[in-house]
Amino acid sequence: MSETTAHRQPSEGPRPPVARKLPVERTHHGDTFIDDYEWLRDKESPEVVAHLRAEHEYMEAVTAHQQPLREAIFAEIKERTEETDLSVPARKRGWWYFTRTEEGKQYAIHCRVAARDTGDAAADWTPPVVEAGRTFQGEQILLDGNAEAEGKPFFALGGMAVTEDGKLLAYAEDNAGDERFSLRFKDLDTGRLLRESIENVFYGLAFSPDGTRVYYTVVDDSWRPHQIKVHVLGTDPARDVVVIQEDDPGMWLGFDLSPDRRELMIGIGNSEYSETHSLDLVDPAAAPRLLLSRDERILHGMDPVLIDGERAYLVTHNREAVNNMVSLVRGEEFSKPLARQRWDTVVEHRDDVKVEGTAVTSTHVALSVRKDTTERVQVLPIAGLGTPAQAAATEPAFDEELYTCSLANAEFDAPMIRLSYTSYLVPPRVYDYALSDGTLSLRKETTVKGGYDPANYVAEREWALAADGTRIPVSIVRRREVARDGTNPALVYGYGSYEISMDPGFAIPRLSLLDRGVVFAVAHVRGGGELGRPWYDDGKKLAKKNTFTDFVTVTEHLVAAGWADPRRVAAMGGSAGGLLMGAVANLAPHLYRAVVAQVPFVDALTTILDPELPLSALEWEEWGNPITDPEVYRYMKSYAPYENIAKVPYPKIAAVTSFNDTRVLYVEPAKWVQKLRENNTGSEPVVMKIEMDGGHGGASGRYEGWKDRAWDYAFVLDALGATQRI
Repeated sequence: MSETTAHRQPSEGPRPPVARKLPVERTHHGDTFIDDYEWLRDKESPEVVAHLRAEHEYMEAVTAHQQPLREAIFAEIKERTEETDLSVPARKRGWWYFTRTEEGKQYAIHCRVAARDTGDAAADWTPPVVEAGRTFQGEQILLDGNAEAEGKPFFALGGMAVTEDGKLLAYAEDNAGDERFSLRFKDLDTGRLLRESIENVFYGLAFSPDGTRVYYTVVDDSWRPHQIKVHVLGTDPARDVVVIQEDDPGMWLGFDLSPDRRELMIGIGNSEYSETHSLDLVDPAAAPRLLLSRDERILHGMDPVLIDGERAYLVTHNREAVNNMVSLVRGEEFSKPLARQRWDTVVEHRDDVKVEGTAVTSTHVALSVRKDTTERVQVLPIAGLGTPAQAAATEPAFDEELYTCSLANAEFDAPMIRLSYTSYLVPPRVYDYALSDGTLSLRKETTVKGGYDPANYVAEREWALAADGTRIPVSIVRRREVARDGTNPALVYGYGSYEISMDPGFAIPRLSLLDRGVVFAVAHVRGGGELGRPWYDDGKKLAKKNTFTDFVTVTEHLVAAGWADPRRVAAMGGSAGGLLMGAVANLAPHLYRAVVAQVPFVDALTTILDPELPLSALEWEEWGNPITDPEVYRYMKSYAPYENIAKVPYPKIAAVTSFNDTRVLYVEPAKWVQKLRENNTGSEPVVMKIEMDGGHGGASGRYEGWKDRAWDYAFVLDALGATQRI
């Protein structure tokens, strides 16, 4: 029997698999770390695969009693979800595009129906009423994800694009979960696939205006997008030309199509500075033009806009503006040295408002901003932009304190923009916002079946006080009858990296927690973006530990405030939030009854020390570069979860991962759980759930996603003794 095979004795219950030790020394800056389990990185090894399967079998044995609860939660999600549903149609040129879902089917069906042009803009841009479960007259199926996924272990789309004349579809398909896509082309007149296909493309597709060329991104061996290529339809993909290539391993390359679809905006950057190039799509012979170089060390984004018939650019930037401001720059200005360029202010910098970015129609600019932790949208007319005649921004008003309003679509010729709205209590809504007078038209609110009543629940904001005096926002969601009496089970969720904010949003699966009396809390820790750029800067690099101590502070606040029984608190987070879970499990294991670490980045130092591993070099701007900087090395080693496992009683821990994840490799949780068990002085189990046919987001398909969430929540509820609905 293999050393990595799980052993079971009926009298003792299931035993975890024990991986053999093969010590590997890692030495940096005079410090040597001995890693006994690095050999588990060999994905092709039959012994490694056998060990991973043994881990999964052990998990199934340990959590077998939770299966009825998982089935109950899955059933609740299913019963509350309108399985046969459709999106609000969105217009592009002469077509309305939308997606359908059908009961019993895993994937969306992408459809369209012809639009009309009567000369009445308001009527022509009012979406048709398409009924769930009934096809629309003249409806055409572009792509049926269920048919595409048939017989394949995994299915995900990495992008779709349609030519301006509406005759050709390009789509990128992943059948492994490793986010390396196959680009295929479909003739929408005949419904037939073209013979040509392109392998190993990344996210992002764009056609030239005449539909003869398609632009796509390619990743290097470390899974970093480093090339934009152009394919001429009807030619051998092997002859595709590299439009631009980025060789710096610490820079990420991508592109966006301009609102008028005549220009490719190429962005190269990291979390601290960026560079923008423009490519004229009308001229097939055009080369990228550098607009703003990385040498200026300005973190920015750009949107082209026509001012008096001339090309100009709206630049959202941090030039002397830590929370960003927006400037208007005429196209010819970029040919001058930066010090001589004229930048006209459109949106001034504010300490209490973070400008996230812009979007442009032919008449207006939509601003995405963050104020009081909340994402919202503001609108400005283009007329007078950047001059004293510029009008004041308008903002749609909503009646909740904790909500998220984001821009869903801003079609260049449209008289409206489309907004997405959601909150902890309100299911997603789709609004059309009329640019002429600010009228909001509700197009759809997602149906929640089973008698859901938002009045039965409460969402509120509290503030926890860190040891250094920083006030940390905490969002608390609960059933209305749950009292602040110190007896409640609680789940604390957090992320806290990459300036990503944990914004309010509705989630049907979360109702299964709330209805069992769980207080659900989101810890908006430093390292996220909830309170602007300084909030992020105070939780990265040599300030990263603030992320972890903030999470502990929030947990202690919930207990002290009476929201949680100190013996009934669980923690959950994924990816970089999984690193957070590993760190707090080491920092304060006594605070948590259970920890769920989803695709956890728990071996961060090992990964970032090896620039050949996927995305490692890109992480230097987030965590620092431990290869060249001994201070960064020492600091990271002082908190990295894998290196800081101690001889202490750990809570119940579940590491959830996928074999084909390219962002956080399976080996990180695999090593972590081995070392946890080796050092754990308590009796609680440490398990690893691995999806052998999944990626960073787990298995594909909505039902499989529901099962994953049911597994996570059942693990938590079982640990907290909250398995029954109240």
